[in-house]
Amino acid sequence: MREFIVEADGGSRGNPGPAGYGSVVIDATTGETLREVAEYIGVATNNVAEYKGLVAGLKAAHELDPAATVHVRMDSKLVVEQMSGRWKIKHPDMKPLAAEAARVFPSSQVTYEWIPREKNKHADRLANEAMDAGKRGEQWSASDSTAELDAMASPTGTTGTTGTAGADVRAAGNVAAQAPPVGWGAADLGAPATFVLLRHGETALTPQKRFSGSGGSDPSLSDVGREQAERAAAAFAARGTIQAIVSSPLKRCQETAQAVAARLGLDVRIEDGLRETDFGAWEGLTFGEVRSRQPEELNAWLASPDAAPPGGESFAAVAERVSAARDCLAAEYAGRTVLLVTHVTPIKTLVRLALGAPPESLFRMELSAASVSAVAYYGDGNASVRLLNDTSHLR
Repeated sequence: MREFIVEADGGSRGNPGPAGYGSVVIDATTGETLREVAEYIGVATNNVAEYKGLVAGLKAAHELDPAATVHVRMDSKLVVEQMSGRWKIKHPDMKPLAAEAARVFPSSQVTYEWIPREKNKHADRLANEAMDAGKRGEQWSASDSTAELDAMASPTGTTGTTGTAGADVRAAGNVAAQAPPVGWGAADLGAPATFVLLRHGETALTPQKRFSGSGGSDPSLSDVGREQAERAAAAFAARGTIQAIVSSPLKRCQETAQAVAARLGLDVRIEDGLRETDFGAWEGLTFGEVRSRQPEELNAWLASPDAAPPGGESFAAVAERVSAARDCLAAEYAGRTVLLVTHVTPIKTLVRLALGAPPESLFRMELSAASVSAVAYYGDGNASVRLLNDTSHLR
């Protein structure tokens, strides 16, 4: 039985805006590119373009061998999670496309994998070629495509200035050098997806400055933390701008989020990608205690984002899952203001990526308990940091 890899991507310059998709079918054994497909689809959202890319890639694989097994690789967490059956498909535009994709092959022959966008360069470039062709009033042609060569030549996998394809929304950390920031002569891209970032209230460990991540005891809010959550809730109710609430699965965040939700009459959605770093063996310890017990491991952790606490998680791994959650949420909540209730590392990571700052900047930001920060994400992939560590609502 033949085995294929299908890599698919889609993008929209405006979300919704001029959109296109690209897909490539690869021989899983030899790595040979067997088929490329791409198409400009007119005005559509990123998610519609992603799904159309998936459908086109599966159909191309089916034409080659309907009995083959297919491993789909995409940088759209939304599509991968929905097609894998782990997330419900609620949007009316997504349901028929997902159903069409599911009909191409029996489900037993298809598996899905989320990949970082830098590993989806070939399909990304096909999607951008299709959008460029559409802008010229032309159809994409496989004979004119240089997507495979461009992908092989690029060390970063960014889309350049041609548009937004790949992960549903690009952070400014990846395109800041290629496109002017929003507000400096850029086209009107419509209302951004605005993430209001609320760090959870205090727990018993917070004032002691102990490592408290996702691998520890999952403490509840303290009395002080509950008061902070109520003050934050009152401030958000007074502003009246929050349209949805998304929380880390950890108890301290859910308690904070529920306090706000009760005031605003909203539900709380849980997003696992927003959980705090797993600090492994350092959970519950102070920085000084770690320094005295494991100085070499601590120095390595401070020196490299790829180093992890013993039994824990590196900042690089955290950035990968936070980026995936960001892309999915920014696409889903385009044009809306969403409250993300999360932790120190995810908030700092979102800010760092938006600024295009190096990993060491994580150690140069202060985030108080129940503080508010904000980042806006625009349709061309640029991001704008609007607020950092505001605690005025607690006074």
